[in-house]
Amino acid sequence: MSLPQVDPDRYSELLALKKQRLLQQFSAFELPSVEVFESPRTHYRMRAEFRTWHDGDALDYVMFEPGSKHVHVKLTECPMVSETIHAVMFDLLAAIREVKELRYRLFQVDFLSTLSGELLVSLLYHRQIGDEWIAAARELKARFNIDLVGRARKTKIVLDRDFVVEALPVGDRVYRYIQTENSFTQPNAQVCRHMIEWALDVTAGMAGESDLVEFYCGNGNFTLPLAQNFRRVVATEISKTSVQAARDNIRDNGIDNIDVLRMPSEDLVKVLRGEKETRKVAGLALEECRFSTVLVDPPRSGLDPATVEQVMEYDHILYISCNPDTLEQNLHSICRTHRIERFALFDQFPYTDHLECGVWLVRRD
Repeated sequence: MSLPQVDPDRYSELLALKKQRLLQQFSAFELPSVEVFESPRTHYRMRAEFRTWHDGDALDYVMFEPGSKHVHVKLTECPMVSETIHAVMFDLLAAIREVKELRYRLFQVDFLSTLSGELLVSLLYHRQIGDEWIAAARELKARFNIDLVGRARKTKIVLDRDFVVEALPVGDRVYRYIQTENSFTQPNAQVCRHMIEWALDVTAGMAGESDLVEFYCGNGNFTLPLAQNFRRVVATEISKTSVQAARDNIRDNGIDNIDVLRMPSEDLVKVLRGEKETRKVAGLALEECRFSTVLVDPPRSGLDPATVEQVMEYDHILYISCNPDTLEQNLHSICRTHRIERFALFDQFPYTDHLECGVWLVRRD
């Protein structure tokens, strides 16, 4: 991938162009005024992955040009990553360069940071690592005060945690989230705050009157704060690590009205329709729930046809999208029964064409 050109002086101009493209793409729909949520101009990415390039004893971070495995750009600065990552990444690589056991056949370095200052670094190798690597890595960990993971084929070594704990201020409360290495987390924490607060605002009228069903809940990023606006929340996620993180986060934040199920969204759809039985929902008394609202935060592929049909059965739909193209496709179906009440643009990835959207839909009278 190529490196975005970070130019804070052009940020407003580039964001305005994103909004213009969005309005053109969704011109076939009756859109309300689009709400735009900005990103910090610099140091906005809380996680990042960098390939490394070996040239003799030299070792550098590189970004490959699109479509080429040979042309690359050596990085000497990276203003898009968080200040926590940027303060460590180059000194860390210099320290790795001096130790053969850490340097040899290292091909990638991954960083995961938090607003609260925690940092987890993963070192990926094209060779096996063992006791000698552990001894060298412990010195590296102590020197930089980081958590460290080493990965090789069929091998994962953890020193001493494979997660960080984010403390995310949302409204008048701080939520603690376990974010696990090699699992999905929102990359731009400040924009993530905007997304959660927007979702809380659009669902505020639901407080205490109905229940929420959520597909693709991840580690509970939206689930935990939104629980205050509903009598009960039932969420589903397929990733084992994300489900465990979500359940730990629910416990650590003292929230008692959420159930997280590890199953595909398609299976939960069948369960709610009465077309499938599974022990995973035993004791949950789903038949007693009053699900008037559904939250979907799907991958870039969007919602499959069966899930589209399922979400259209709810009076209120909260759709968080990381791909405007699949969002547009899904909305052509959903808007047969629902109208768009709120529409938001979240600038998760400044200086790129990528954007995320939030849509609040209400059943037509």
